[in-house]
Amino acid sequence: MDKKTSAILSYALGWLTGIIFLFMGKNDPDVKFHAAQSIVFFGAVSVLNTVLSIVGSLLGALGIIFSLAGLAVAVFAVVIWIRAMVQANNTGGVRAQLPIVGKFIAPYADQLADSVK
Repeated sequence: MDKKTSAILSYALGWLTGIIFLFMGKNDPDVKFHAAQSIVFFGAVSVLNTVLSIVGSLLGALGIIFSLAGLAVAVFAVVIWIRAMVQANNTGGVRAQLPIVGKFIAPYADQLADSVK
């Protein structure tokens, strides 16, 4: 599989395909970076939505605020997901940070990508 396709597919199912391509793309540092970036971002979104859901369910009527926050996080994640795949396509799979949040998560993605040999 070529670099461009691997980079795009590393975002396809969020952190799940990120894990797959982190190990499949271990010969290409750019693919590993995209995969690690997918794992870090979508993993954080999953954890945040789970926490918001649990806290919201414990608060009863006030939980609607947490449900709305979870909805906002999910919409934001979908926007980043689409932009990440478009950006991976436009760059040909070359290493590129996620839009908006890339500067915050890129160091963690680098560490994760470098830890897989």
